[in-house]
Amino acid sequence: MNPLPATRVTNVVLAGLGGQGVIKASDILADAALRAGLDVKKAELHGMSQRGGSVTSDIRFGPRVLSPMVSAGEADFLVVLAPSEVEVTRPLLRPGGVLLAPDLIPDADLPNKRSLNVALLGALSWYLDIPADTLLEAVRAALPERLHRVNEQAFELGRSVVAREDGGAAAPEGQPRP
Repeated sequence: MNPLPATRVTNVVLAGLGGQGVIKASDILADAALRAGLDVKKAELHGMSQRGGSVTSDIRFGPRVLSPMVSAGEADFLVVLAPSEVEVTRPLLRPGGVLLAPDLIPDADLPNKRSLNVALLGALSWYLDIPADTLLEAVRAALPERLHRVNEQAFELGRSVVAREDGGAAAPEGQPRP
């Protein structure tokens, strides 16, 4: 079952702190949506303009997207890279939306601590109507070749964590799918 119909605009908010890869992850997601033939709009908000300040990026994609901004209470997916930003950004999530918090991915399982953003994109991919291979192509396009293997592993880790939680089966709307 397709959790979000292709005729609908999907709203994703990525949040974290400067230096965690929020912008890189949003670039990858936007590129994957474009590769999948969707209209994409993206906007970024930088808190403090230095490493460690709050950063959010809104990505909206679907058949036709008019605005890049996700209004409070309208995010289908909230992907958060910093524990301190979970409660700060939670009001952006719509009722029934999916929160992917950093504690979803066990630190010890990450092939590289700096690949949490890609691991969470892997988890997000479980829910999207964008093929995982298309997202991986966008990961490879955004990163130097020397980082491909470790980020491919992180991506698959994210997908496998959600698959284990879901039992590997397709679920009703708004829930993970294989």
